[in-house]
Amino acid sequence: MNPQAQELNEVILAKNPVVYDLLSEKGKNIFFPKKGILGQTAEAKGTKINATIGAAIEDDGTPMRLESIASKIDLDPSLSFPYAPSFGRPDLRAKWKEMIYEKNPALKTKELSLPIVTSALTHGISMAGYLWMDQDQEVIVPNLFWGNYNLALSNAYGAKLVKFNLFKDNQFDVDSLKESLLSDGEKKVIILNFPNNPTGYTPTTEEMKAIVSAVKDAAEAGKKIVAITDDAYFGLVFEDGVEPQSIFAYLSDIHENVLAVKIDGATKEDYVWGFRVGFITYGIKGGTEELYHALEMKTAGAVRGNISNSSNLSQSLLLHAFEAPDYADQKHSKFIIMKSRYLAIKEALSEDKYKEFFTALPYNSGYFMCVQLAEGLDGEAIRDILINKYSIGIINLNNILRVAFSAMAASDAKELFEGIYNACKDYKNQ
Repeated sequence: MNPQAQELNEVILAKNPVVYDLLSEKGKNIFFPKKGILGQTAEAKGTKINATIGAAIEDDGTPMRLESIASKIDLDPSLSFPYAPSFGRPDLRAKWKEMIYEKNPALKTKELSLPIVTSALTHGISMAGYLWMDQDQEVIVPNLFWGNYNLALSNAYGAKLVKFNLFKDNQFDVDSLKESLLSDGEKKVIILNFPNNPTGYTPTTEEMKAIVSAVKDAAEAGKKIVAITDDAYFGLVFEDGVEPQSIFAYLSDIHENVLAVKIDGATKEDYVWGFRVGFITYGIKGGTEELYHALEMKTAGAVRGNISNSSNLSQSLLLHAFEAPDYADQKHSKFIIMKSRYLAIKEALSEDKYKEFFTALPYNSGYFMCVQLAEGLDGEAIRDILINKYSIGIINLNNILRVAFSAMAASDAKELFEGIYNACKDYKNQ
């Protein structure tokens, strides 16, 4: 094992041995190189002639660049063309951490790591797999989950997705989750994604308390838990009584056996899907600066060995947006549009006739909602009819139809469900 990895492991062992036990073999062996090329480059910073950097520099010391590109970017070239650190830009990391506290008041007195920048949520999930999942590690997910977990975790790291039942009697099935957490095996990895993709469901405040209690009960029973919160759609909650804060705020200090791993980003929160900027943040009861620094070093090492670093230009643009005086107002105006689409969906689905062919699964937030087709209907056939006869596109997930209301006008809601209703009739009558 590399001495730098061993040094980080010793810190983690001293501060919380459970966290060390939770690391995958890759996680135990990874480190951020303080020596070698990176270390020598850092030591040479500020020299008159710096021939260490693996980037081209103009004679005036500014980044070398093509005018055809630079002319389209209204930023200082130093904020867009050079590499960003593997950790992410320090100013953006500090700002995102500040924003996490602002969005989640329950974190007020809790210590967290400084976020590490990833290339958005998918890369964050992948880095979590790298650090915390060995071959055949079971990962507890709801039975309705984002399909990309299969590629990012099962295909890439050999993890096995184990499903708990998401809904029972139109409510979050806490008992099913608890049963999964208390199943055989000491180490547990769980992914909680709220608002959920594909259903668009976020637990109520009372359900959230019950979920947190289930995780705590498992920890007190001796389970060692990595609780990953996929907060891709955070902030888009459209109903009163639905928990507005991330479950990370409640998991981050409930027990020394529970490491909470918040994976989030600007992709959906700030409507910048192509910017590819996300974050990984850690929280655990009794977490110290030394423990978090060691985890940050390992995470940045994993990023360094995987993609080197995330886009400097994207990070700079986001920081500029976050510091704009009207940022909050701009963001709220988009929230209002999204909520109007949600309400239009809700209104359209109030028609009783639709129950003949489909019923809505619980939804209250996010980008999506789902309808469960009645028995005897073929979701793939109906999807085909919708495209070819009604010019409507939806996603079929084993006879559950996912509707991305984020991508349609509120005025289209009625036509959408009439189309699904008529496509079901067409299928029945063919």
